[in-house]
Amino acid sequence: MITWREGTVRGRVGGWDGVIVLEVDTAEGTLRSLAYPDVVGAPEPGDRVLLNVTALERGLGTGGYAVVVAVPDRPDLWPTVDPAAPGHLVKARYTPMQTTVLGVDDPEGEHHALLVDADDLDGMPVVAADLHSALPAVVAGARAQRADLRIAYVMTDGGALPAAFSRTCAELRAAGWLTSVITAVQAYGGDLEAVTVHSALLAARHVVGADLAVVVQGPGNLGTGTRWGFSGVSAGEALNAAAVLGGRPVASLRVSEADPRPRHRGLSHHSSTAYGRVLAHPAEVPVPAGRTGRPTTDSCLQDVREQVARLTDRAPHLRPVDVPVDQLMDVLADVPTRLRTMGRGLEEDAASFLAAAVAGVLAARPTA
Repeated sequence: MITWREGTVRGRVGGWDGVIVLEVDTAEGTLRSLAYPDVVGAPEPGDRVLLNVTALERGLGTGGYAVVVAVPDRPDLWPTVDPAAPGHLVKARYTPMQTTVLGVDDPEGEHHALLVDADDLDGMPVVAADLHSALPAVVAGARAQRADLRIAYVMTDGGALPAAFSRTCAELRAAGWLTSVITAVQAYGGDLEAVTVHSALLAARHVVGADLAVVVQGPGNLGTGTRWGFSGVSAGEALNAAAVLGGRPVASLRVSEADPRPRHRGLSHHSSTAYGRVLAHPAEVPVPAGRTGRPTTDSCLQDVREQVARLTDRAPHLRPVDVPVDQLMDVLADVPTRLRTMGRGLEEDAASFLAAAVAGVLAARPTA
């Protein structure tokens, strides 16, 4: 199940908050490798390291990185944890890299009394999306409507588990665009840790004081090309949680004008399934309206409007709301992180990011 390599650190070649990028010399060549200092310490040139190359060798979604599992010869680098420190939530449970964290809803934590009977989001809008790449566009759209919003990102465990893997999160936090990152279920490493999406949303509202929560898996969407075998199913489940807790569910559509796979061109089947069949409560569906002046983009968005109309005919719990795309290309051009979805940027797949941005716009609007 795990493919191992052993190597020697040549040097550090980059990184971001919570992540060090290394070049590691192995018998098979030099590999770019990620090290999480909070987990394995900070390897230095000349250190022997053990690497997990399982996903890398299969060409899967690790961004082309091996992952440092241990620096076995340098116990002085290993992170240490006070065994008496509070926190009993174990995430990545029963894997070799399981980690213990202090949950926001943990009885040992300072917020337990606030959350022990919490049961209502007070109408807080909750945007759910399929892909992590939608996050900056949703936030940009919300901020275009109201720049002073307190926005919490709830990261679920359908993709990467460590929040540090997301350079998007690091850059949005550095720019002040996210108030808090809350890692839910098996995901870990956020500003706050939660057991479920439900408790993460309650923490967003009552601990963070968020005006808006965005729920989306970490980087690394998992899919099999089947009707039900994709991690984005959780978008529908997230909006069910929002509805049960008295939030305002907003369904961000997965859209593409450039995906070579027919099932994702226009309105992705992921959105049709997650919102049309998994979601069981009323929700708003923001639909991009108007024209951008880009023929391919405008043709795609027209197709999406027709596809959404057919979807809502079958799923009357969904309420489509037209949201103009006027000025949103300019808004997206100023996002303080790289916009990228399935290897495509804003110029290659503008429809994808516009569909996410209008979700943020709608969620930031006051309710009637």
